[in-house]
Amino acid sequence: MRHPRIPPVRHVLADVALWAVLAAATAYGFRDAGATSPVVDLLFPLAVLAVAVPLSRRRPGVAVFLVNGLCALGLADSTTPGNAQVVSLAVLSCLLGARVAVVRRPLLVLAACLATDVAVCAVLRVQPVWWFYALTVLPTALLLPWLAGRYWRGRRELVREGWRLARILEERQHLVAERARLAERADIAADMHDSLGHALSLVALRAGALELSPDLTDRDRADLAELRGTIADAVEQLRQTVAVLHEPRDTATETGPGLPVQDTVEGLLARAVASGVPVSWERHGAAPALSPLVERGIYRVVQEALTNAVKHAPGGAVRVRIAHAADRTRVTVVNAAPPPGSSTDRPGRTDDDGAPTAGRRGLTGLRERVTILGGTLRTGPHQGGFRVVAVLPHQSGGRRPTTRTAPLSSGDAATNTPPDADTTTATATDTTTATDTTTATATAADLNTPPRSAQRLAEVRRAARRRAIVALAAPVAAAAFFLPAAVYLAWHLTTGVLPPSRFDQVETGRSRAQLAPLLPARPFPYPPDHARSAPRPPGAHCEFYRSGRDLFDQVDLYRLCWSGDTLVAKDTVPADPR
Repeated sequence: MRHPRIPPVRHVLADVALWAVLAAATAYGFRDAGATSPVVDLLFPLAVLAVAVPLSRRRPGVAVFLVNGLCALGLADSTTPGNAQVVSLAVLSCLLGARVAVVRRPLLVLAACLATDVAVCAVLRVQPVWWFYALTVLPTALLLPWLAGRYWRGRRELVREGWRLARILEERQHLVAERARLAERADIAADMHDSLGHALSLVALRAGALELSPDLTDRDRADLAELRGTIADAVEQLRQTVAVLHEPRDTATETGPGLPVQDTVEGLLARAVASGVPVSWERHGAAPALSPLVERGIYRVVQEALTNAVKHAPGGAVRVRIAHAADRTRVTVVNAAPPPGSSTDRPGRTDDDGAPTAGRRGLTGLRERVTILGGTLRTGPHQGGFRVVAVLPHQSGGRRPTTRTAPLSSGDAATNTPPDADTTTATATDTTTATDTTTATATAADLNTPPRSAQRLAEVRRAARRRAIVALAAPVAAAAFFLPAAVYLAWHLTTGVLPPSRFDQVETGRSRAQLAPLLPARPFPYPPDHARSAPRPPGAHCEFYRSGRDLFDQVDLYRLCWSGDTLVAKDTVPADPR
């Protein structure tokens, strides 16, 4: 069983207050008009308002039609067409515009109300004043408040949408701040791994080299071995810390220049040589002007490859080759197998990419960094050792990493092959070109899709244009329909007027030519039925003139009866035959 929905208390109080205001206006109109029937002229309208006011929340169109019915009943009054219900009609029409978002149904309701008023006037055969009232006052009370209500509704929606967008922007600011915090955590993790891990590896290498010194005692060698083990444990703890800090994040947001690079590849290699690492390196081609992102990417590739070579193949020769082409730079780092009998701090196990498992995070982060720059990274075993090949474009593509590049196989070409003849370079170039094409297509699609804010702005503008069109079209259409008839009636009501002072100067027995200066240009063509049926002199025809220019009230009529061109009678026809 469905239970009736109880309206909120604030809605009930608002409806009671509105009904009280409209009831006061109705009571004042009843008192001012001097009506004789309290039931019909006061109690019945109050009861209709008591139903229409709360109904205007759920069925505002029905509420407007009910109150318009009260106005239509007022047209049956023979004294005056106006009544206090026109105020209630204007208020409920305003609520109709404020509470209904669509346009078609309210316009149908307003058209039905106007058709009802015109039909009542036609059926009752009312006087021109009633017609003028029905064609001017009632349409104005229906249309203008409805348009005001629609403007009020649009204003409220605009303010509400503004606050909603403000809340969304505030939430996005929190999300941006959180993303920046996570990005900072990841940057700290990457720098800790790249910089501190590299330094600790060099310290461990130098400690291992000191163990072989013939000048040390057994106690010193034991201390150095313990020191090297402690450093290895520190590297492992650092790796675990990095695993905690390095949370997943949206790499597409990394478009800034990154942390400043205070070191160069030459300085990095010089320190490695000073630490006892057998490094040889060469550079081919003129060094172009690179962006800070690309320079740091080259630096990180060499640093990470050296760090892994020191950790996993201590004592093995390392060859670094940097080749600059017209639009990209290729960095190749190859470390040979460690000499027989050399000690390592970790077993040389490899993962799917051929990278040692212990260094997996470093190579994964390096691949992410290179991919962001629009380049490719390939790693894998090579002639008993390990090789890292990175191809970086001189202009950073700034794309999101989507695929993993296959590892190098041991059968790839040697590293001393020129870049333009190297099969790996060709493959990397093709892969990069294909990826760049896909990225360009995706970027073009993203550019063709407007952002959500632009879409919402377009929707608001379209809604505003629709409201403006309705605000202009509805009065124009109503004016085109009612204005000609209203102007025609107003012309007759104001031109066929004979002032009382001139009526007193009119004397019977005088000719039309003599009285022409006192009479208006034309008589009033729409006298009421009781004036037409009044007795007249035999053989005479009578003309009627209004005694005043009041458009919204019935006035007395002056009747002039003519026999040929001679005035034979004049009298006054009261507006109220009672």
